[in-house]
Amino acid sequence: MLDKRAAAPPTAERRPVTVTQHGVTLEDPYAWLRADNWREVMADPSVLAPDIHGYLTAENTYTEAVLAPVEPLRERLVKELRGRIAEDDWSVPTPDGQYAYGMTYAEGDEHPRLIRMPRQAGDAATADSPPTDTEVLLDANREAADSGYFRLGSADHSPSQTLLAWTSDRSGGELFTLALRDLATGKDTVLHERVTPSVTIAGDNATVLAIEVDDNHRPARVLALAEGAEPRTVYEEEDPGFFVSVERTLSGRFIVIDSHDHQTSEIRLVDAHDPQSAPVVVAPRLVEEEYTVAHIDEQLFIRTNRDARDFRIVRAPLDDPRRENWEDIVPHRPGVLIVDMIVFQDYLVWLERENALPRIVIRRLADGDEHQIAFDEEAYSLGISEGYEFQTSTLRFTYSSMTTPTEVWDYDMASRERRLRKQQVIPSGHDPAQYVTRRLMAPAPDGELVPVSLYHRADTPIDGTAPLLLYGYGSYGITIPASFSANSLSLVDRGFVYAIAHVRGGMDKGFDWYDQGRRTHKENTFSDFVAAADHLIAEGYTAKGKIAAQGGSAGGMLMGVIANRAPDRFGAIVAEVPFVDVLTTMLDDTLPLTPPEWPEWGDPIRDETAFRRLLGYSPVDNVKAQAYPDILVLAGVSDPRVTYWEPAKWVARLRHSATNDPLILLKTNMEAGHGGASGRFKRLDEVALVQAFVLSVVGGV
Repeated sequence: MLDKRAAAPPTAERRPVTVTQHGVTLEDPYAWLRADNWREVMADPSVLAPDIHGYLTAENTYTEAVLAPVEPLRERLVKELRGRIAEDDWSVPTPDGQYAYGMTYAEGDEHPRLIRMPRQAGDAATADSPPTDTEVLLDANREAADSGYFRLGSADHSPSQTLLAWTSDRSGGELFTLALRDLATGKDTVLHERVTPSVTIAGDNATVLAIEVDDNHRPARVLALAEGAEPRTVYEEEDPGFFVSVERTLSGRFIVIDSHDHQTSEIRLVDAHDPQSAPVVVAPRLVEEEYTVAHIDEQLFIRTNRDARDFRIVRAPLDDPRRENWEDIVPHRPGVLIVDMIVFQDYLVWLERENALPRIVIRRLADGDEHQIAFDEEAYSLGISEGYEFQTSTLRFTYSSMTTPTEVWDYDMASRERRLRKQQVIPSGHDPAQYVTRRLMAPAPDGELVPVSLYHRADTPIDGTAPLLLYGYGSYGITIPASFSANSLSLVDRGFVYAIAHVRGGMDKGFDWYDQGRRTHKENTFSDFVAAADHLIAEGYTAKGKIAAQGGSAGGMLMGVIANRAPDRFGAIVAEVPFVDVLTTMLDDTLPLTPPEWPEWGDPIRDETAFRRLLGYSPVDNVKAQAYPDILVLAGVSDPRVTYWEPAKWVARLRHSATNDPLILLKTNMEAGHGGASGRFKRLDEVALVQAFVLSVVGGV
């Protein structure tokens, strides 16, 4: 059991600062935890001010002291978690002309090796036969050797297959360095620093398109970079609320520059073979209209929510793609969300979701013949992969459920034959027949039905005695799939029920499900999660006080709200990199993500109604004198998305206000950011910490 008295919890000094907005005065006693040099800290955590560093270190020391009695459990958990990872692992090779590309891990490797092989060798790789005759293009383990933190961002090979553009982050602050590797010599040339992870090489086989991050950590400028040449600005986004990304169309003819926020997009096309040419706008941005594009022959296929809340697919002439020329090819169907599309030379493929279940639809372009791929389990996850080749009849898709490890399939769209290429291996063993997957519908206060995906061992008693972990997110339209999680087996095999609440704010039940969980309707996210907990209790899956709630980032905000509003339902709460100082952050337009976030939450600077709405639920601002459950909070010192001071201020307020002396723990990774520790094994230490906490508090271990 955890030892609350192992040490005295740190007490953050109170240095009140007041701010008045819309006639309301806010007092922040812990504002000093926000480093004045936060931009530098994201690039180099060692420059954090000594008093802030000292406080975070004291919190880490206290957390470790409290958790010391369960250190043997944490060690067992790490061993279990690692035992479910195939140390010698590989991805299914993806063909591109004469080669096939993929990645491998060797025993003990934290990071992947990027490889290629002759196409025939790639085609021969199966679940029982890993790829052979491989050439290592990049060994991320070697690149990470001298770094405390290392994350490989992405890699893109040139159409000529002679160059590799790749990015890496060495601070956790998501400031990536772009290098161009000559695949014949292995020599790297650093082209630029402070870029986003994704890059693409143009059709001239020399120019790399990348997104430069500005002084406020916002991706705003598209650069054309080449060895020996000065950087050239291809496009600069002037709206600080918009993100920018680049990619090549599958046809290879264009570079796509996508400017977007959480509700609006605008796309420009650049001739991939002439990256010096001016970008051409497909359709000027209109607020709350989103679209993506694919190219085929002299047409664009466009996935859009224009006059279609759940999206439709249209086509437009390449030489005049204005909205008035858009022609329906997949009409809008309310409640059936078109999640993604791929356009091949002969086929249109899209992934759609209805009632929180996905399916793949394939249409032959020559004659419109159409068929679907779907599965029979109550809850499952399905994904499609674009690959590198435009002229192909092969579609790669992935399937898993909460009890079924991930399967990778190649599907012949002409013959409709499936070929299993790989099945996730659990070296320590896993028998899906020993587990049960269910999909429940929990009634929300307003009558909506909230999907809840869950699984447990078949021999777990469903009589209210089982502990339960309930995971939630509920923002940005992000859907949490009912997919396989090897890590959760450590809880489930110890008698837990593992559940996901598909609350409003995601797009599990279409765009309306998202729209009903943002801005003026954000309260639905919180009430949906509590309703899911209540339904699980009513159905005998658990009992009040035996639920551990878990969420991260915007899901961490959800954890903060339910801690304030429904503390009696939960025995434990785990908040990872939690967005909990919502109002203060949304009032600070110098922070990296504040302007881009206003469409999601509202702009409290200019809109008093939004200000008062955020004030009504912002977790830090609503901590009060009441009993709280035990809470574990994880943070990253170089996190640019949820700055470390948000969870630190929240923890300090909780300790100051709680009336029942709960266990409030804060663990800040002093070498990492939003994603936590880098590497596939280092991350397991954080997972084990969370699970040991949950098992100790509600699992009776």
